[in-house]
Amino acid sequence: MEKNKVAVIGAGLMGNGIAQACATAGYDVVNIDTFEAAIEKSKATVEKLFSRKVAKGSMTEEKKAEILGRLTYSQNFEDVKGAFLVVEAVPEKIEIKKDTFKKVDELADAETIIVSNTSGLSISEIASVTNRPDKVKGAHFFNPAPVMKLIEVIAGLNTPDETVEKIKEISVSIGKTPVQVKEAAGFVVNRILIPMVNEAVGIYADGVASVEGIDTAMKLGANHPMGPLALGDLIGL
Repeated sequence: MEKNKVAVIGAGLMGNGIAQACATAGYDVVNIDTFEAAIEKSKATVEKLFSRKVAKGSMTEEKKAEILGRLTYSQNFEDVKGAFLVVEAVPEKIEIKKDTFKKVDELADAETIIVSNTSGLSISEIASVTNRPDKVKGAHFFNPAPVMKLIEVIAGLNTPDETVEKIKEISVSIGKTPVQVKEAAGFVVNRILIPMVNEAVGIYADGVASVEGIDTAMKLGANHPMGPLALGDLIGL
């Protein structure tokens, strides 16, 4: 097992961002997705982002090449072999996640830790399809993953403290701040955030204020950097 290899399953918005964050922090990353189109889009997104940084002077060509040299792509699940950490970032559907964990569990090294980027699903249920529930946990990154500093660290029923602490250490190593939370629907951020967004939609539906008015009120009245309706659009409403 390579102590510097990370495998990220899923080359969508979150998987792409997590792979970037890990490669930028110095890890050798393989981003795995069964869909070639997703991989090609992921490659193009990273190239465009880094080229823009170079143009603005916030990244050198040498640094760009160094990071991209640590970031590879694959359509083969077998490439999880050798990784000390596998991060699952597939769609937020329990059956898809369980199927992914089952495949990874069969192929990954015995000591490999597997984490899910779920925003609210049961870690214990996901872990139940593996033969290593003690090495399964949640690591909820936020969008955009290369920028946002928080990772919610979630232990399942069978996750020992040792695994929890290891994920906290890895989180810090990629420039994130880990917050340990118990397994519960929505964890912390989404449990608070989604009701707020829903209430903002309700306020608009009741005709209390305009979209711009609601967002401005929360930005200036609650010191939020973004209004709840704009945030709802950003996260996919």
